[in-house]
Amino acid sequence: MKKLFAVLLAVLIVSSFSLTAFAATADDATIDDTQTGSISLYKYDITNAEKDGVWDSSYVSTGVRDASGVEAVLGDPTRVSALNANGSAYGYAVRGVEFSYLKVADIRTFTESDNGAEHIKVLYGIVNSEQNAGLLSAIGVSASDRYAPADTTEGGQTTYYYSADTLSGGLRTALEANSTTLKNALETYIQSAGSVVMTETDAFGHTAVSDLPLGLYLVVETGVPEMVTSTTAPFFVSLPMTAGDGSSWIYDPVLYPKNETGIPSLEKTLREDKADGGKNSGSADSISDGYAHTATASAGDLIDYQIISSLPSITSEASYLTEYGFVDTLSRGIAYNKGDVKLAFYKDAACTDKITEWTESSGKFTVSYGISENRSVMSISMTASGLAEINTSSAVYAGASMVNSGYSDCTLRITYKGRLNTSNLVSLGDAGNSNAVVLTWKRSNTDYYDTLVDDCHVFSYGIDVTKQFSDGRGDFSKVKFLCHNDTDNYYLTAALNAGEGVWYVTGHTTAEEEATQLVPTSAGKLVLKGVEDDAYTFTEVQTANGYTLLKHSVRVVLTAVEGNTACDIYGTDTLGLIQNDPRYASVPAGQFHNMPQCHLEHKLLTASATVDGGDVTMLSDSGSYNAVAPFTVVNTRGFDLPQTGSRGTWMYPVVGLSMLALCIAGIVLVSRKKLDT
Repeated sequence: MKKLFAVLLAVLIVSSFSLTAFAATADDATIDDTQTGSISLYKYDITNAEKDGVWDSSYVSTGVRDASGVEAVLGDPTRVSALNANGSAYGYAVRGVEFSYLKVADIRTFTESDNGAEHIKVLYGIVNSEQNAGLLSAIGVSASDRYAPADTTEGGQTTYYYSADTLSGGLRTALEANSTTLKNALETYIQSAGSVVMTETDAFGHTAVSDLPLGLYLVVETGVPEMVTSTTAPFFVSLPMTAGDGSSWIYDPVLYPKNETGIPSLEKTLREDKADGGKNSGSADSISDGYAHTATASAGDLIDYQIISSLPSITSEASYLTEYGFVDTLSRGIAYNKGDVKLAFYKDAACTDKITEWTESSGKFTVSYGISENRSVMSISMTASGLAEINTSSAVYAGASMVNSGYSDCTLRITYKGRLNTSNLVSLGDAGNSNAVVLTWKRSNTDYYDTLVDDCHVFSYGIDVTKQFSDGRGDFSKVKFLCHNDTDNYYLTAALNAGEGVWYVTGHTTAEEEATQLVPTSAGKLVLKGVEDDAYTFTEVQTANGYTLLKHSVRVVLTAVEGNTACDIYGTDTLGLIQNDPRYASVPAGQFHNMPQCHLEHKLLTASATVDGGDVTMLSDSGSYNAVAPFTVVNTRGFDLPQTGSRGTWMYPVVGLSMLALCIAGIVLVSRKKLDT
């Protein structure tokens, strides 16, 4: 459909020019050589106009201004299209388009006699030069195609004359054969041949040039703003040109060439790395293996990030990308794992058919890090080499019928890792730790750019243990707990921030002897921060002297589910023109180019907890709700035992001597009885 549309535009525009070849009487065909001409252009966004059902591409420019038709509908100042939702232009007008024009031929009426009748031919004289030969070659016209009887030579310079049908037919055929190649050739030709750049289209999509000498002009779209995906096919304009009915000359034609528009897509998701207990298979290639807008993680865990962006269409040099960069921001609770950024390009949206992959050492992009508003920032910028490959690679599109160029409409996947900090920088509970990204892109008109935004969130929690002794006299420093993650089957390691009196998770181990023994503070508080939504078992492995260990371990289950709070990141994109426009989500796939747009929205997580199967009310932390699960444990005294030591051993010799005396007395009594007998 895209190729057909591009060709159709060329046919429609050139058909107006081709009408200048007609047979008439000498008086009717007379051109007023004392006049000058002008070219007036209005640029409209046909993609959005068709999508909204207010226009279709069958309209043919006749050269006559259509203020009550085209301009009234497509340029209506009261109409705000999705494309121009930020007020940059009116209706479906496309602002910021740059045209270049070049006079390539003189116009001449050539009179011939045929059986006594005079016939007038309108011909166009092109000087026979190497530069002009390049133009004719690009559109498939050779010197043998000229109308030789009209040739002239003056001052040693020969001029060949061609009919409108020959020139317009050649242009049309060349566009049908390979529109991208032809556009590039003519964009290069016109800029090297001394063309004049018109003022860029204004808020009404309008630009014009006046006081032009009569002749044939080549008009090429040489600069476009960021939303234009397909430039208008190059076209010829004859000054003057004939009216639609062929009865008169138009010296000041008004034309309505159209543009196809669209934007890239952007989505950022994350997952807990498999090595740290992530609920995924650890695939490095799958974009759906556990990736989501929200996830939970424990402090010290690695987080896998991916940014998916469908590149916009690239159809010719005028639509080349001059910037395609990402500014990624992590909340202070997460740190970049520097040096592991990768960019991979795929032919398909599912990222299964890889074209190529770039690493930071490839020279195709640069990565820089910084701090902004107390948040970590990573900027990914394409180098000149990277942009050249994106714009011109033939790895995807090749052959005679090529309509796209480079990595047009392909999918870019960016991957990197971060690590959840093991300190009070991590935000616990419903507030989460945000991870935003902004995509900025420009085309040949670098004064115009647009942005897309997305973000994801990682959530973490805490557990607050209150330790008590039944008589209030125990020594808290003698108490020790182990914490086991039952879901992922590992023990937690942690470090105590003595100033805060808080234990922060630092990692995990499968060996019990390597697990951290958690000790309450002197006030009996054991606060552990930086755990994910899993099931945990707290086991008391040591208590104060004279007190019994807890008979049973305590089981804490943290559960995070999607809440009612929607992420508000999309409302911050003040430049984004049609991101998340609900009208795009309902467009049937394939009906329009670069649609439907990916409609993004997601809810943030909220947590709840149970302790030994009973619900508990979670505490807030630094203003963030549902952050910490609390519970209390009490140790009681054991049974009293006899004391031992220096003051408790005196009875042993006394008892021993008494028993010895009794034994001696018994022996004496027995002996006396035997003597008496």
